[in-house]
Amino acid sequence: MHLDDYSRYDAVGLAELVRRKEVTPEELVRTAASAIARVNPRLNAVIDVREAEALDTVKRGLPEGPFHGVPFLIKDLAIHAAGVPTDLGSRLTQGLVHPHDSALMARFRRAGLVLLGRTNTPEFGNNATTEPVLHGPTRNPWNLEHSPGGSSGGSAAAVAAGIVPVAHGNDGGGSLRIPASLSGVFGLKPTRGRISLGPDVGELLNGMAIEHVVSRTVRDSAAMMDATHGPEVGDPYHAPPPQRPFLEEVQHKPGRLRIALSRTAASGVPVSPDCVAAAENAARLCMELGHEVVEAAPTYDAGALNSAMTKVWASAMMGMADVFGGMLGRTPGPENLEATTWAAVQLGRALKVSELQGALAVFNQVSRAVGAFFVEHDVLLTPTVAVPPYKLGVLDAMVPREPEEWYTYVFGFIPFTALFNVTGQPAMSVPLHWNAQGLPIGVQFAGRYADESTLFRLAGQLEEARPWAGRRPPVHVTRAD
Repeated sequence: MHLDDYSRYDAVGLAELVRRKEVTPEELVRTAASAIARVNPRLNAVIDVREAEALDTVKRGLPEGPFHGVPFLIKDLAIHAAGVPTDLGSRLTQGLVHPHDSALMARFRRAGLVLLGRTNTPEFGNNATTEPVLHGPTRNPWNLEHSPGGSSGGSAAAVAAGIVPVAHGNDGGGSLRIPASLSGVFGLKPTRGRISLGPDVGELLNGMAIEHVVSRTVRDSAAMMDATHGPEVGDPYHAPPPQRPFLEEVQHKPGRLRIALSRTAASGVPVSPDCVAAAENAARLCMELGHEVVEAAPTYDAGALNSAMTKVWASAMMGMADVFGGMLGRTPGPENLEATTWAAVQLGRALKVSELQGALAVFNQVSRAVGAFFVEHDVLLTPTVAVPPYKLGVLDAMVPREPEEWYTYVFGFIPFTALFNVTGQPAMSVPLHWNAQGLPIGVQFAGRYADESTLFRLAGQLEEARPWAGRRPPVHVTRAD
């Protein structure tokens, strides 16, 4: 299969070709591997290519799932596949191997996906860019001097460049939506509890972290959620089941929605005119499609929330460093952790239980206030990030900073996303805008708790009105070197 043909299809489309016997899973694996070879030397999106294992998986036979035979990449963080190293982007945990699949990995396999490799991620996901010391920076296929975002930056860059149509990612403060925005792809963060984190953990980041994918098309995201959602035995909580498959929702109109537009960040950080323009253009498109758009935003104490998130993130960094370092017999320290991660680990160790409980109390207060806002509004529309794709090196994790300073600095670039990790609501970044420099700028739509269905209906409508999947960056598998 030629790369030109391969890259025209999304994952649902490739699986349909396999079902019709127009292409074999082996051909798809070899084509995807050639795509990696073509563009990855410039991008550094894929850090581990497992072509031989993928071909062996195909030879042994695949489940007849909805993605039967489609090559797939997993992010090098949180998820794990039996016998496959999981570095978590860190020198401390490099080479960590689990003897079993995580629940999500098992569901990916049952869906018929073929694991081809792992994608780059910042250390422990502790950054909004993908530039770990361990594996080096991932570059944005729209401009190699810029970041594809983080922490699912390797996956987003791989999807944008045509290596695979969909790739795994996760999101603890925007880590699906940020790289989706910076890389010009679609990224939806599901509701808390929609996709199981079992069996090794019940929750991550005190409920802030979730799992899903980045994709070129809305239907791939919806079909993937159909294949992976639902609780495992012993999960601490789970989202109410949908009334019908998410893939069906993409084909249905959302009706007339009441959409709140907010151009400004609650924290008061400046928002680039390009990002404001992206949100305003999206609002106009929504009005053209028949929706009601009003200017409004939830009210909460952004300073208290940022301080609370710092404590929660620091405690999580400590837990990851100590638990996984202990599993490998390694002692966390500045020689094997990046400067900002090590500072967060030290803060996590110094936190009092009462301080963490106070942070979770702030989470509750904010969630109640934001939930009340969504009683009157179906969707909130904001920029996804505050600036266009930033250059590599801007978010340098090796520059020593105290945790409060580090997280304040990072959230100055991404002030819109983490709110919905706190509240647990679904939110998506939709690639509707490119600036004058040809860089993608996504817009964020957030919905009510457990209401991904409305977001998928709206996303399908937006995709039909302003198709984006055919836009190709300068570094793409179909372009000459």
